[in-house]
Amino acid sequence: MLLLKPSSAVALVSGNTTPVLHTPHFTYRVKPFPVSRPLLSQSLTMANLQKLPTSSSGKLNPVLACSSHQASPISEKNENKHAHGVSEKIVGVLGGGQLGRMLCQAASQLAIKVMILDPSENCSASALSYGHMVDSFDDSTTVEEFAKRCGVLTVEIEHVDVETLEKLEKQGVDCQPKASTIRIIQDKYMQKVHFSQHGIPLPEFMEIGDIEGARRAGELFGYPLMIKSKRLAYDGRGNAVANNQDELSSAVTALGGFSRGLYVEKWAPFVKELAVIVARGKDGSMVCYPVVETIHRDNICHIVKAPADVPWKINKLATDVAQKAVGSLEGAGVFAVELFLTVDSQILLNEVAPRPHNSGHQTIECCYTSQFEQHLRAVVGLPLGDPSMRTPASIMYNILGEDDGEAGFKLAHRLIARAMCIPGASVHWYDKPEMRKQRKMGHITLVGQSMGVLEQRLRCILNEESHQVDETPRVGIIMGSDSDLPVMKDAAKILDLFGVTHEVKIVSAHRTPEMMFTYATSAHSRGVQVIIAGAGGAAHLPGMVASLTPLPVIGVPVRATRLDGVDSLLSIVQMPRGVPVATVAINNATNAALLAVRMLGISDTDLVSRMSQYQKDMRDENMVKGEKLEREGWESYLNQ
Repeated sequence: MLLLKPSSAVALVSGNTTPVLHTPHFTYRVKPFPVSRPLLSQSLTMANLQKLPTSSSGKLNPVLACSSHQASPISEKNENKHAHGVSEKIVGVLGGGQLGRMLCQAASQLAIKVMILDPSENCSASALSYGHMVDSFDDSTTVEEFAKRCGVLTVEIEHVDVETLEKLEKQGVDCQPKASTIRIIQDKYMQKVHFSQHGIPLPEFMEIGDIEGARRAGELFGYPLMIKSKRLAYDGRGNAVANNQDELSSAVTALGGFSRGLYVEKWAPFVKELAVIVARGKDGSMVCYPVVETIHRDNICHIVKAPADVPWKINKLATDVAQKAVGSLEGAGVFAVELFLTVDSQILLNEVAPRPHNSGHQTIECCYTSQFEQHLRAVVGLPLGDPSMRTPASIMYNILGEDDGEAGFKLAHRLIARAMCIPGASVHWYDKPEMRKQRKMGHITLVGQSMGVLEQRLRCILNEESHQVDETPRVGIIMGSDSDLPVMKDAAKILDLFGVTHEVKIVSAHRTPEMMFTYATSAHSRGVQVIIAGAGGAAHLPGMVASLTPLPVIGVPVRATRLDGVDSLLSIVQMPRGVPVATVAINNATNAALLAVRMLGISDTDLVSRMSQYQKDMRDENMVKGEKLEREGWESYLNQ
C-alpha cells in the first residue's frame, strides 16, 4: 500500500504493468514493494523521490525502484543496527546485460540488493534487480547521481566513464575494482604495457600509427599478424588478421583506420586457449578457480570445458600467471584471465577482464561458489567462497543467435527444448528482447562424471535427429581371453545387483596391445571410474592398464592350468613402484566388484546405503543358517 500526501501532486497509475509515477517534472517507474514489508506509516512525496536529470536528448529518465536508503555494512561497530541480509550495502552495477542479470540472481540468495544503471529499459538484468536507473553508464552526471544511491559501485562491462569513477573515488565513493584498473583494462595496448612491466609473459606486441608501421611490424613478427583496436574490443570485435603484407590495408580498414588507435601482436601458435577466474577480496585475499579451456567460434566464446585437460604443471603455471596478473591490479572483485597454451608448453597472457566473464558461467552449477556470488562477496567485503568444483566435469555452451528476429528465437527454443531432455543440463536464458545473429542469448551448462560423457550429451543437444543418451559405464570389466569369462562374470553379477553400469570386454595385453592401449588411455574420458582386469598366467593385463590410466585398477588373478593361479597372483602384486594395482583372492571376481562399489561409494551415498544393506543381508543370512544348524544338528543340516 502506498500513501500519497495531497500536496505531493503525484499521480499513481497502476495496472498489469509496473506502476508509473507522473510528477510535474519527472517520470518514475516503481516496482511494487513486497507484501512482507510494512508500509502503513510510509508516505510517498516529492521529498523522498530523488530527482534525476534529463538525458542529453531532453527526455525524462525513468527510475525503476531506486531507493535512497543506504544501511551500514555488518560489522562489530554496527552490531546494534538492525540488519536484514548478509550485507546491507546496496551494490550498484554499471551495465545491465546478462552478467548483471546473473549477479542479481546470485544476490537474491544472500539478500543483497543490486541496482543497475543501463540505458535499455528492457535490459536482461532489469526484471531481477532491486532497482534500475534507465540512462547511460558512460554519462558523468548520471553515474554520479547513481553512485549516491549505492554503497559500493562495480561494473559488468569495462567500457564506462573512468574519469567519473576516478572523481567519485576522490569523493570517497567505494569503487570495486578501482578506477585505475578499469583505465588499464579499457585500453588493450595499455594493458599489454602494464603486464609487460610486471613480468607477465605475453605475445610480442607494438603500437602502429600508419601503414609503414604496420609493414615494419609484419617484417618483425612475420605473418599471420594479429591487428587489434586499443579500445572497445570484445566478443571478436576489434580484431583483424593479416595473412600477408597485401592484407594489411584491408585489415586496418576493417578496424576503422589508424585514427581509432591500433596495435599489433605477434601470432601466438597456441594449441589451446585457457582461462582462470581469480577473485580478490577487499582484504587482499585471493582464490583461483580451476583452469578451463575455452573454444571460440568466429572469435566469440563458444564452449568452455572445466577443468581443462592439461598436465598438472601447465595447470599450475596458468594459475600462477593469472594470480600474478591480477595481483598487479587494484581493487576487489572477480577477474577473468585469458591465456594461450603454446606448442612449446608456454603460458602467455592474452587479456584480462575486471568482472565476471563468459569463461566462468559454468561455475553456477559446477563450483561451490559461483563467480557471480564471489564477485558480490568480494566487492561488499565478505569472506571469499570456495572456488573448487563440486562435480568432476562441466561444459558450458553459449546459445548464440543463429538468425535475426523470430526465426532466431525459434531455433534457440528448439535447442533449449532438446537440452531440457538431457541429464545434468541447466538452461540459462537471458531474456533479451531482440534476437540477432551471433548475439549471446543464453547458455547451457552440463555437469557430470566425465568430459567424455558430457561431450556425448552436448552432441545429442546439437543433433536434432538423436535424443538418446547412451548409459555410461562406471566400471570396466576386461580380460585377456574368453576363457576368463566364467570367473569374471561374477563381477558383472555383483555390479548388476548394485545397479552400477558397466561394460565387459576382451582386451589382451599380448594379442591386441593396441586395443589395450586405446582402452586404457580413453577409459577416464569416457566416464569409466574403476577398471577390473582379470588375468591368468603371466597376468600382465592389470599392470599394463594401470601404467596407462589414472583410474584405480583391481586385478583378479585367474586360475590357469599350471600353478593353480598362484603365478597370476604373484605377478599382479609384484608391480613396480608407481604402478599400483589392487588385487583379490584367486578367482574372486566377486570381491573385486564389491571393492569397486566401495570405491564408487566415496562420492555416491546411494551405493553406500546399498553396501550397508548388502552387509546386513549377509549377516542376516548367516544368522539364519546358524540358527538352523543349532536347531536341526549338523548331520541333518548336511543331508538337506
